[in-house]
Amino acid sequence: MTRASTQNAVVIGSGPNGLAAAITLAQRGCSVLLVEGEEQIGGGARSEQLIPGFTYDLCSAVHPFAVASPFFQTLPLEKYGLKWIDPPIALAHPFEDGSVASLFRSVEQTAETLKEDGEAYQQWISPFLSNWKELFQEMLQPAHFPRHPFQMMRFGYWGLRSATQLCQSLFKHRWAKGLFGGIAAHSFLPLTKSPSAAIGLSLAIAGHAVGWPIPEGGSQKISDALLAYFQELGGKLITSQRIRTIQDIPKSDLVFFDLNPHQLLKIVGDVFSSSYRNRLQKLRLGPGVFKLDWALSGPIPWKREACRRAGTVHLGGTLENLVESEQAHWDNKISERPFILLSQPTLFDPSRAPEGKQVAWAYIHVPRGSTQDATEIIENQIERLAPGFMQLILARKKTFPADLENHNANLIGGDISGGIPDLWQILFRPTMSLSPYATPIKNWYLCSSSTPPGSGVHGMCGFHAANFALKSL
Repeated sequence: MTRASTQNAVVIGSGPNGLAAAITLAQRGCSVLLVEGEEQIGGGARSEQLIPGFTYDLCSAVHPFAVASPFFQTLPLEKYGLKWIDPPIALAHPFEDGSVASLFRSVEQTAETLKEDGEAYQQWISPFLSNWKELFQEMLQPAHFPRHPFQMMRFGYWGLRSATQLCQSLFKHRWAKGLFGGIAAHSFLPLTKSPSAAIGLSLAIAGHAVGWPIPEGGSQKISDALLAYFQELGGKLITSQRIRTIQDIPKSDLVFFDLNPHQLLKIVGDVFSSSYRNRLQKLRLGPGVFKLDWALSGPIPWKREACRRAGTVHLGGTLENLVESEQAHWDNKISERPFILLSQPTLFDPSRAPEGKQVAWAYIHVPRGSTQDATEIIENQIERLAPGFMQLILARKKTFPADLENHNANLIGGDISGGIPDLWQILFRPTMSLSPYATPIKNWYLCSSSTPPGSGVHGMCGFHAANFALKSL
């Protein structure tokens, strides 16, 4: 019997990272209790009914990093009902003149949509794909000396730029610039700031390596499969038990917090030293999102066929417009032509809606905590590129930043990134430390997306935190 098998562990929070930590501990023989404050598990990977029969995802919905996750790849999640759907086009990016740039699994097909920049794109992206698994293994862990230094040097050469610098170096025309700019805008960073290119590059590589897939039945299926495997390992779950004070934490040898550090500080109060409290409080939170979910009487009537075959559609036009849009929320404004991320899962997963009906969602980046209703801005922009869209709306749900935080207390002010993913906070989150998961309290650990490697449904924060703790025993 290993030493780990003598330990009892509590994991607070059942998001993908909390579940990953719980599974890793249980695999090593620990007796693990998973505690969730909400009635429903999953954190940001949850699904609910918009109206009866229409299933929508509360937060995360499209999951390239979940399929590419080195940890999730080791788990038998298909055995527990998780089935991935890969749309024929991962991403469509339409322009006002009627042209569309698209991200396919195939680099060659993608290049064809980029016209004169297709060859440059192909020569740039292809070298990353030959060893993409090793690349993601390197990227999805804390700062370290890489095992594949030349591969990481190539990634860093491009990724440590801003998205605009990368586009200016590589591309000459609007199609490639717009497509990559939209992908890089997932970073929430101004596209003129480093390392917005790194987020865009990692998502582009994932798109070619594994696609931008959706889970059949909704994102809840990811969490449900992780929970089922955890319970088969002997793990226990308690829901609807919110941890508000240190006295609420069940007694255990090991405690893991799948919590934003600001949430953790509310619970533990003065237990931490003033120095550590100050360091946690310096974690800078990112912008928020305003999200719309729709129940529709039919598919969105896009003008262009590529948009009708894509799981994700980016509405943002040229790189110049994307730059303006993604700077606006940093200036405490919402652009009149915001970058819109839209998903239409029922084109490929009819299980989420009644026959012939559809669900779709879209969100934009807004100042953290914004109360502005952007419904008209979003729907008008969709209507321009898909005339007749508004006539299809059966029901809509508006989600403001405060609503996201109410659903998931980690999403403070609607920040879904666990803190700004700038270069400093990618390398050192939540604080500058050689042991980013450890806290000053012995055997207490952070494992949320506010720890390395950061946001995304990949479970690697929880996986690394659990392994760090086990090695420390």
